[in-house]
Amino acid sequence: MASVSLVNINIVKKNFPAVSQATEHLAIIDFNLNIRSNEFVCLVGPSGCGKTTLLNIISGLDQNFEGEITIGSASVKSKIGYVFQNPRLLPWRTVRENVELVLDRFQNASLIDQLLEVMQLTKFQHVYPERLSLGMSRRVGIIRAFAVNPDLLLMDEPFVSLDPPTARQVRDLLMVLWQNRPHTVLFVTHDLREAIFLADRLIFLSAAPMGVVTEITVPIVRADRENDQAIESFRQKLLNDYPAIKQLL
Repeated sequence: MASVSLVNINIVKKNFPAVSQATEHLAIIDFNLNIRSNEFVCLVGPSGCGKTTLLNIISGLDQNFEGEITIGSASVKSKIGYVFQNPRLLPWRTVRENVELVLDRFQNASLIDQLLEVMQLTKFQHVYPERLSLGMSRRVGIIRAFAVNPDLLLMDEPFVSLDPPTARQVRDLLMVLWQNRPHTVLFVTHDLREAIFLADRLIFLSAAPMGVVTEITVPIVRADRENDQAIESFRQKLLNDYPAIKQLL
């Protein structure tokens, strides 16, 4: 039996009020996307196309749009985890305390222990954010989002500005964590190689006003994408099969 869609996104229109221009800025128009339970979907598009705006709408941070977002059952309030580009850690709290903030005080502390171990941060759990590298801070942000066991996990270019070795390390750790604790993920990036490594499915977005250019179903055979050569071969095939993608990277 086919997997049932957990997330249904229908954005008819999203405008921003005019500032210096005479007319409003149209950011998103006629955007539709369904995501299955525990599916890892990557949205790929150029800077300024509205990717962050889209995530803010889905998360409920921006409710000024025409359309409808449905996550899970309409009768049950859904939980959403959000990993921002900026980790947004409280500087006066330790790594562990930053994670504990999002949890119910009655939840088992072993969950935090497990997440810290997977993300290789156990020995840094009592360290304050000022002593963490950017890559480590990003890992704490990922742990905090997974800790609430969200129905939907939104990730907004969480590895941007990291040097390539660090970005690769954090991507690898994210994939280990996701495979150990499958969640429905909507991941935004402008890095096609990153998307190929992570995704079950790729969605390519046009420049503003944002819309879906094309959807590509990627076979879930992660062993075929675990080395740079395989990822590059897949990337070249995508660009050859869908020439329009080149304008979006």
